[in-house]
Amino acid sequence: VQLVESGGGLVQAGGSLRLSCAASGRTGSWYAMGWFRQAPGKEREVVAAISWSGVRTYYSDLVNGRCTISRDNAKNTVYLQMNSLKPDDTAVYYCAAGPVQYSRINYLYTASRDYDYWGQGTQVTVSS
Repeated sequence: VQLVESGGGLVQAGGSLRLSCAASGRTGSWYAMGWFRQAPGKEREVVAAISWSGVRTYYSDLVNGRCTISRDNAKNTVYLQMNSLKPDDTAVYYCAAGPVQYSRINYLYTASRDYDYWGQGTQVTVSS
């Protein structure tokens, strides 16, 4: 599975961005999806996650209420809508895919070790 992120860029504090992650390759299986970010000098951290069914979502405390994760399985694409952006949100944002069995299509992962496939990342810079 190949993942390609897009939608990053430079935005002023208080602004919004919508990140997209397009999957290609072996997309016929079932995958939970997640967005992670890594700022310079910091460890990679989970931002949001979504089950294959889309029924369950997870948000870190740092972005809860400001971000919305969604997916369109027909388009093999997952999105991250980010609002009220802060300078602390500046980071490289990564999309990740973690396989699940069909019986667990409502499951999601919050740990990076559960994801097998990663995109190259897209830079988000929030100016003050």
